[in-house]
Amino acid sequence: MRRTNKTIYTILIMLCMIGFWLFENFYTPDSYSTPEGEGSITLVAEDFMPSSTTGVVINHNHFSFSYHEKYEQSEWVAYTLQKSHLTYDDRKRPYFIEDPKVKTKSADWRNYKGSGYDRGHLCPAGDRRFSEYAYNETFYTSNISPQDNDFNAGVWNRLEKQVRYWTKKYGTLHVVTGGVLEKGLKTIGDEDVAIPNYFYKIVSRGSSENLIVVAFLFPHKASTEQLHTFIVSIDELEEITKIDFFEKMPDDFERKFESKSSAKEWKF
Repeated sequence: MRRTNKTIYTILIMLCMIGFWLFENFYTPDSYSTPEGEGSITLVAEDFMPSSTTGVVINHNHFSFSYHEKYEQSEWVAYTLQKSHLTYDDRKRPYFIEDPKVKTKSADWRNYKGSGYDRGHLCPAGDRRFSEYAYNETFYTSNISPQDNDFNAGVWNRLEKQVRYWTKKYGTLHVVTGGVLEKGLKTIGDEDVAIPNYFYKIVSRGSSENLIVVAFLFPHKASTEQLHTFIVSIDELEEITKIDFFEKMPDDFERKFESKSSAKEWKF
């Protein structure tokens, strides 16, 4: 009898292990998007939508992005941040899953396992706590990029907090952010997810008539430098990324602010 019980116990353990392995490697929830006709939508105004070098621009309910299949991540993510978005609602972190709207499939989260890199959010989950659907959407892998933990939890996190502070102070902001995708980058995982050497963020406020903009370019490494030391001009970012960040605006208007790199209109 004891031998029989031991055999049953061993089989159960093996079945549990197999089940756990299958769950880890093959289970993926279908979607995090708000069911059609339900919930709120936060649209990015056309004037603040960048150009796409790939032509693959996708809109979710609370952020938009241009996906670059070659690098298995977005070349930019754009979103609007309002004071009403800055809640302290406690949200349970969901699984990272492939984005169902990316026809070529966004990178599988398992590419990051054992890589030594964080699944770094581009549109921060902390900016989308006001809604369960909005929060969960940020866990599509189209919204993440490989980031060193000291960078992700350090200077990058400081900038995300700074943007929230500015939203409380100035009101609605428009944000465009991503890694600089270029030839020769190191990769992780079976799908060769590229590891950017630089990350950027553009923050703007106001309308097209009185636009105030600040842009940052960070080397992908830990830093204790003050945030304002990473400010660059839009022209510099466009040269590096080959993206026209304000393509919907008149060229003469763009020239007024794209060549400047100043922090004077932003309180740090």
